[in-house]
This record gives sequence, C-alpha cells and structure tokens, in this order.
Amino acid sequence: MKRQTHLYTDEQTFWHCTGVQASHMQVGGWVEPPAGSYGADTPGSKRRLLNLVRASHFDDCILVTSSPAASREALLRVHPAGYIDEFKRVSDAGGGELGPYAPFSKGGFEIASVSAGLAIAAVDSVLSGQCKNSYALCRPAGHHCLADQPMGFCLLANIPIAIEAGKAIHGLKRVAVIDWDVHHGNGTQSIFYDRSDVLTISLHQEHCFPPGYSGLKDRGIDAGEGFNLNIPLPAGSGDETYLYAMDEIVVPAVRKFKPDLIVVACGLDACAFDPLGRQLLHSDSYRSMTARVSELADELCDGRLVVVHEGGYSEAYAPFCGMAVLEVLANATSGVVDGELELIKALQPSEPIRRFHKTMIQDMRNMFDFSLLSAEP
Repeated sequence: MKRQTHLYTDEQTFWHCTGVQASHMQVGGWVEPPAGSYGADTPGSKRRLLNLVRASHFDDCILVTSSPAASREALLRVHPAGYIDEFKRVSDAGGGELGPYAPFSKGGFEIASVSAGLAIAAVDSVLSGQCKNSYALCRPAGHHCLADQPMGFCLLANIPIAIEAGKAIHGLKRVAVIDWDVHHGNGTQSIFYDRSDVLTISLHQEHCFPPGYSGLKDRGIDAGEGFNLNIPLPAGSGDETYLYAMDEIVVPAVRKFKPDLIVVACGLDACAFDPLGRQLLHSDSYRSMTARVSELADELCDGRLVVVHEGGYSEAYAPFCGMAVLEVLANATSGVVDGELELIKALQPSEPIRRFHKTMIQDMRNMFDFSLLSAEP
C-alpha cells in the first residue's frame, strides 16, 4: 500500500557521539562530567520520537525506512574537497572538533554521511512521486554547518546537500526553506546567500545561537538579495507569536516565491522544555505550523513537502512535538496524548506581551520587500 508520508531514519545516526560534555561544554577544569549523559545532543530525543511512532503503531500509517549514505559526489556539490577530506581524516583518527560547538568521535564522518543521505532520500522520494511528503530524522543536524566548517552540533549541511541532489537528479528549480529551529539557520543561509533559486526563512530566538546573532537586516547579496528573511523573536515568545509570524511573514513570502518544493528545517527546540532554548511552544504549535506549511505546499507545489529534523534536546517532550508534525503530514492520528499540553498553554505570555510581539512582527514585515521574490532565478 502506498503511504503519503515516508519517515527516513537509520540506527547508525543514534550512535553519533559528541564526546563527554555538560550541555554543550567540554568537561574538565571546572566543569564536572554529567551523570548518565554526554551533553545536550544525545540520541535520546530522536530515538524516542521513533520509539513513540512504533509504540503507538503509527508506523502502520507511514512508511518507516532507511537510505544509503550520501556519496562523496553529493557532498562535493556543497562542501569543498578540503573540508570533506579533513573531516574524514580527523574522524578516522578518533574524532575532534573542526568548528565551534561541533565535536564528534571516531566514525563521525560516516554517521554524518548517513544523516545527509536521509535528507537526500526524503527529497528524492517526494520529487520522484513515491510519496506526497517525507520526514528525515537526521542526526547529526545540519543547519549550522557552513560549506567549509562545522558548527553547533552540525557536521554536514544536510538540507543544502539534499537540495543540490534534487537539482542535479530531478532538475529541481525553486525551493523554499523554512527553518523554525530555535537557533538561527546560519549555515543554510550562508550557502544560499547569493542565490535567488532558494528562499531561506529563519524564525529563531534572537541572540541565542550563533551567540548574539539577530539577522534581521541580512537579506542576501547579489542575485540573492531579498531571498533571505530572518525573523528574530524574543525569548519567551509563545504559540500565538510564532503563528502570527507564520501568517504575516512566512506564508505570504513563500506564496509570492512560488516554489517547486518546500523544505522545513524542523528543530523541536523551541518547545517549552528545551535546555538550549527559551521559547514556549507546545505540540499543538508544531501541529499548527506544519498545517500551514502543508496547505501552502498543496496550493503551490502539488503538496511536495520535505521535513528535515534539526535540533530538539528535551528527551521527554520533543517526541510529542515530532509526533504532531508527523500526524499532520500523514493526515492521520496516532492516539498519543501530550500530557504536558495544558501546562505549557498556561505558561504562555500575557495579552500585553503578545500584543507587543505582534507589533514587532508587523514592523519586521514592513521592512521586507516581497516583490523581489517573484523574480525568476
């Protein structure tokens, strides 16, 4: 039976190890090793999402499968050979750190290649008509990785690699990337910054990561001018603020751009319980954002939508947010009950704060020139 949603995952990605850390800091000196963990980027939140899919028998509604690792040819469409070779060398030698906040252990190169391969397969399955939409459960993540340097737990640029594979194999033209990870998608932004064939939009907590970064005035350069939009939101922004930003900026921008494919950089770390973010989203927030994007895909590109997993470090709560995304993609219900939903709804900002947030978003909207987005690349 053909299922409209494919979930791509691989056991090897859960074996990626960032070394012994406390949160994102290397232990030693004055940082005591944590008990029973090796940092924020553990496999737990991702593995538990997959386990929740299986425990609820939601894998009867979607196809859960794996894919080959990304080839060297696929990696070289985005990353220079020098970086690929150095990453491989350090990985074979036992691991290390080639960029800020991006440690890895022996075998890190091979596992990151598997993770990028999941994103490639997710894009390929949608463009080839195997499914309407797909979810790549990638680990390590990719949206901070620059072309020539890893950063922030991201070792390969999964989404750009998958997009370039789609262009090379399927002749893909225009792509909209919507990044709702709590941290700014600086790697994806940098790779497409001078291009008009890929619209990059990032909703993120202002100044969170990269540290001190906002990005409001960064719109792209040369042919890409106007095709990069950043929506920096204050810490404590909740459900209503995010959905207002989606309705006032993200949806109109994507509608003007008219992509052939929509890709979501799906960080679940804007949820209320994430250790590396300070936002207040809940599972229904992700359900609503996914519904908006899914409706856009139906309207603009025959439903072609790919969701690529990025951050999300709450082992207890992130899986509920991921399940909400998958339920919308599959147009099915799992029966999973979010036991923390009412608590997080009670934590939302007060009405005066929400009103202030909406004014701030309107000010941002007035700064953007959407007329540029209709230009052909």
